[in-house]
Amino acid sequence: MLLASTNDEMRTMPAPRFLVRTPTAHSDHLLDRMLRDVRTGRFEQSLAALTAAGAAITAAEIYTEHDGASFGNKMMWWPVAIMPTAIPAGIAAVFSKRAAKTVLPITSLAIVLNGLQGTYLHWRGIAQKPGGWSMAAYNVEMGPPVFAPLLASLVGGMGLLASVLRREDRA
Repeated sequence: MLLASTNDEMRTMPAPRFLVRTPTAHSDHLLDRMLRDVRTGRFEQSLAALTAAGAAITAAEIYTEHDGASFGNKMMWWPVAIMPTAIPAGIAAVFSKRAAKTVLPITSLAIVLNGLQGTYLHWRGIAQKPGGWSMAAYNVEMGPPVFAPLLASLVGGMGLLASVLRREDRA
């Protein structure tokens, strides 16, 4: 149905309300902005920073635990060397989209794979203790930590997730 007979009249008529796009209200509060970023998948930089922090803490923990075991197996040096690589990669990913899409996923994948390897080696270490898995109640408590390498893999997983997300919108 035509409501106006001339073009001039058509221009002066307001558009129906459902056709008018109203700007979404964005709160200036930090928490609201962070939650909006998470909901929209825009937290690459935040997760990259958390990856760097998690890698620093985890690398220190790995070193102290493996040092306490006197680095009895040469494979104990691998996570000590690999885990800290996520620290500069995560920091670089905060400031550079290119680093977030190249360096961070490479280092994160290495950490995940090393964590899976460590899980196998820790389970094998329990099996090699006297009594092996038949004395699991004792050997799991006194042997290498069964799930610690998987926790280290989570740091790598955070980095991999950060590399596929979108950057925060700071405009």
